[in-house]
Amino acid sequence: MTVTATSVDRPEGLRQPPAKGARARLIRLVPAVVSALSGVLLYVSFPPRTLWWLALPAFAGFAWALRGRTWKTALGLGYLFGLGFLLPLLVWTGVEVGPGPWIALVLVEAVYVALVGAGITVVSRLPGWPMWAAALWTAGEAVRARMPFGGFPWGKVAFGQADGVFLPLAALGGTPVLGFGVVLCGFGLFEIVRLVLRRREGEVRRSAAAVALLSVAVPVVSAVGARALVSDKAEAGTATVAVIQGNVPRAGLEFNAQRRAVLDYHARETRRLAARVAAGKEPRPDFVLWPENSSDIDPFAAPDAAAVIQGAAEAIDAPVSVGSVVERDGRLLNEQILWDPAKGPLQTYDKRQVQPFGEYLPMRSLIGAINGEWTSMVRQDFSRGDKPGVFGFGRVKVGLATCYEAAFDWAVRDTVTHGAQMISVPSNNATFDRSEMTYQQLAMSRVRAVEHSRTVTVPVTSGVSAVIMPDGRVARHTGMFVPAHIDMKVPLRTSETPATRLGILPELALLLVAAGGLGWGGAVAAHGRRAGQV
Repeated sequence: MTVTATSVDRPEGLRQPPAKGARARLIRLVPAVVSALSGVLLYVSFPPRTLWWLALPAFAGFAWALRGRTWKTALGLGYLFGLGFLLPLLVWTGVEVGPGPWIALVLVEAVYVALVGAGITVVSRLPGWPMWAAALWTAGEAVRARMPFGGFPWGKVAFGQADGVFLPLAALGGTPVLGFGVVLCGFGLFEIVRLVLRRREGEVRRSAAAVALLSVAVPVVSAVGARALVSDKAEAGTATVAVIQGNVPRAGLEFNAQRRAVLDYHARETRRLAARVAAGKEPRPDFVLWPENSSDIDPFAAPDAAAVIQGAAEAIDAPVSVGSVVERDGRLLNEQILWDPAKGPLQTYDKRQVQPFGEYLPMRSLIGAINGEWTSMVRQDFSRGDKPGVFGFGRVKVGLATCYEAAFDWAVRDTVTHGAQMISVPSNNATFDRSEMTYQQLAMSRVRAVEHSRTVTVPVTSGVSAVIMPDGRVARHTGMFVPAHIDMKVPLRTSETPATRLGILPELALLLVAAGGLGWGGAVAAHGRRAGQV
């Protein structure tokens, strides 16, 4: 006789008799509702709110919804968690193009979360399951940051922790270790509550209780210990830097006139700063940073644009980093240009991680067949640069990560390994109006400051522009859609954090942990199925 073991698709702790009718259907919906609401809770933990700690109950709720489920059910619950998180988080992607691309992006990105949910159920019966499960989450983020189309890391758990106690973990092992610590702590909290409830029914093994406590204690203690790696002390002197926010015209100009207006606005704000410097009201900057797209008119092809930039540089009497769009050898490039008041353009940096569907269009013919208007928005694809951006402003080396690149670990790290003493993230967020996108991106730069122990400047066409200290603190910032500038002295640093030195190794280690957990969990499940047959 063969007896096949059946799986009860219900979290541990719900041991009531089977319900009937409408009540049964409602009970079956509870995990789905909890999963979706936990995703929403994770979204609420992200900037511009400072509710970073909500990530912990978000992952605790997700763990409850997944506990005891089959992998097929967990696939759906994970997808709901992903939708609850990503739909509100990425709503800004539809500001200019409508809801279609926004929803399509979320539907694709949530697949990664669904697969992680299915994997968590595989490891959920293993000793120390919070560790395996948190590593799986990190693995999902790692894959999502690389594919398709070069990846989309937006929404990494680490980027919601700029105000949190776990932030120093970024200096220890970068965004993978920071995110892993947060998720591990959230799963650990669920496990503690689960074991407390089970203790009422019987004895709980000390080893299980110890693992649950360690899942919470280790991330917290590690974060406290890693605070020793966070410092805003100058190691190579200081530099006075000016960040220019020229603003953009709101409406009423055709495209070419608007591009010229943006250039004129940034030149005007630079001359205004120069007048204040001449009057002794502000210190003379060693160099000036303009945002991405501050001159969408190619100054190498348009003498009038070059004259405007040259005049601004001469007025402030300092080199200026200008964000421009240039065409060279038939290639369209999103380029930063170091413009010296005496020698003109000296260095360039071409953006390496260009944005799919924004700066280039994958599957152009297919998308054109679906909606011709989308192809007209990206008439010509931008080409990628192939060298790290480090500008030499005299004795000061400034690393450049243009806008979207700030989301990618490698694009920021290799500026530091190539000698950058501070980092600049020139951006253009005007397309996304007053959405949360600007604050989400600012939080990324705060995490990068701690990760590499560098001052980070964020010049943005329309705001929010900011100067961030190496400890992640926003020293000064502007408002949105106003002309403004920041002129201040910042520390220069040369030492490398463990995160900088280790690079991708912590992420690889967590990927191996995730793979090991899946292999072990799969073997245990297969053994259980064989043992269930007599």
